Amino acid sequence: MPVQAPQWTDFLSCPICTQTFDETIRKPISLGCGHTVCKMCLNKLHRKACPFDQTTINIDIELLPVNSALLQLVGAQVLEQLPTHLCAGAEDTKHYEVAKKCVEELALYLKPLSSARGVGLNSTTQSVLSRPMQRKLVTLVHCQLVEEEGRIRAMRAARSLGERTVTELILQHQNPQQLSSNLWAAVRARGCQFLGPAMQEEALKLVLLALEDGSALSRKVLVLFVVQRLEPRFPQASKTSIGHVVQLLYRASCFKVTKRDEDSSLMQLKEEFRTYEALRREHDSQIVQIAMEAGLRIAPDQWSSLLYGDQSHKSHMQSIIDKLQTPASFAQSVQELTIALQRTGDPANLTRLRSYLDLLAKIDPSPDAPPPSWEQLKDGLDAVKTVVHGLVDFIQNHSKKGTDQQQLPQHSKYKTYMCRDMKQRGGCPRGSSCTFAHSQEELDKFRKMNKRLISRRPLSQSLTQLTEAGLPAAPNLVPDEGPVEVGIRKPSSLTNGILSAGDSVLISRGTESGYDCVIKQGKKEHLSISAPGSPPDTLSINPRLLERDMILLTRLKDPKQNW
Repeated sequence: MPVQAPQWTDFLSCPICTQTFDETIRKPISLGCGHTVCKMCLNKLHRKACPFDQTTINIDIELLPVNSALLQLVGAQVLEQLPTHLCAGAEDTKHYEVAKKCVEELALYLKPLSSARGVGLNSTTQSVLSRPMQRKLVTLVHCQLVEEEGRIRAMRAARSLGERTVTELILQHQNPQQLSSNLWAAVRARGCQFLGPAMQEEALKLVLLALEDGSALSRKVLVLFVVQRLEPRFPQASKTSIGHVVQLLYRASCFKVTKRDEDSSLMQLKEEFRTYEALRREHDSQIVQIAMEAGLRIAPDQWSSLLYGDQSHKSHMQSIIDKLQTPASFAQSVQELTIALQRTGDPANLTRLRSYLDLLAKIDPSPDAPPPSWEQLKDGLDAVKTVVHGLVDFIQNHSKKGTDQQQLPQHSKYKTYMCRDMKQRGGCPRGSSCTFAHSQEELDKFRKMNKRLISRRPLSQSLTQLTEAGLPAAPNLVPDEGPVEVGIRKPSSLTNGILSAGDSVLISRGTESGYDCVIKQGKKEHLSISAPGSPPDTLSINPRLLERDMILLTRLKDPKQNW
């Protein structure tokens, strides 16, 4: 009976005995099928076959070389070993040594993930490589280069790693602010439309409701049925927008169309698409294909946010992306990267990787491909090592995305307003990266955090910042007589209790920067707690905050008084 294959993240321990590899009795031995087992467990096997997929082991276990790339990750001493008895000549042995060194160098990018022995990808230390890159790299590390099947797998893994590297570089060169607008522009250019996660889901379910029993309807009747059912919840639904959704399904070949003379054609849902899961998958695949045709490369987590408004559909979107990949996709991606580099000026000189990427794109990815020669293996692994090094260098020294995300300061308004998309549509295309709250609990949590941070600011800090701003001690900040009212003003450059250099008003420290209260003469207005662009909500003035501001004003008016 075959044993269940281990998780790919547990690459530093034997999947049979679950003990960490070492250089003494538990040496990691990789097999031609791509599985790695410690030498002790291999010697205990009753049959000379892989315990996971029953692939026959054609070479004596004692002659198989130890996986030195894994040994260096667990901190063990790596002994030099050359399988001269498995290579045809000195030249092949030299090529094998170069290829092995390339794998060992690439494996070092998994080192931050294994800061302690036996720790896999669940370590708190983050790698510079993304999770898809890590997974493909682990696949390459497990390849046994002295076996023909292992060399074939190594070449396929190198090609897959190179293709993912190109995708990562394209993502690094895309403008995330324009990504969404470019995607929907490409969808509209094909006569289709995406109405938002919630409304699109309801529209697809209504299409399924009308046609799941095998009914054949004209396009006009189908659109009117969906619009009438949608209008109570989504008043913005129109025949034009729903017609564009139907067109999207038509492009995906979901309908069986029956033409009639001098009358509208009848549309019948194909039998394989009469469940919501199947229809939605084909719908999502069509949108991903449109994006690829437009030269857009979007990560699975971004797809999940755009199409579903959450992060729980990443695996679903990744499977769709993988299914749409063809052998020609790699070369097309290389061309798209070249165009992106020409547009940005290529400050990291990534054009030098073009020849290596072309070499990787020419590798046959089919399982029936002939085994590569030792020279081809050496050239392929050297190429993938070079392009991965180029990606890492770009991320560390030239990419703004990683540093921007780590150093992005949290604004005082962060998640202190409800998200308009979540309120009106039931979903947000930005997902967890949205700067607005998605629930009442999240709203209350961040408002309390904001108030706690504001309350910790000492009065002396505000006065010091007033002095640094070059403003007077404000004996004439407000008139001695007359009503003191609260109104709305535009955001100033200094917030949370600091005066703007161009204004002669005091900003209340108890309010957010974009909707600050000011003390001035005029008409009383209500403050809005809605996000910008949302319908205004009325909010009564907090008398405790107003009283605190009056005390602060009194102190500023009489600086000589010992308070």
